Amino acid sequence: MSDKPVADMSFEEAMSELESVVVHLESGSVPLEKSIDLYERGAALKAHCEEKLKAAEEKVARITLDGEGKPNGLEPVGIS
Repeated sequence: MSDKPVADMSFEEAMSELESVVVHLESGSVPLEKSIDLYERGAALKAHCEEKLKAAEEKVARITLDGEGKPNGLEPVGIS
């Protein structure tokens, strides 16, 4: 696990750490107090990823729609 503040992470960093948190929690071998800490970190990481993804989707929508909200001829960009 990283000590880096969640707010300073890129989407990819946060998603990678979130996956690691899930693996640790699912293993069942983590003591209760550590599990609570991991769960809290995971919740913060999930919220951060959702925020980053929403911002990216809004940016793509602004790029692909004109001022009246109509498509401007550009193809929507998929986020992978």
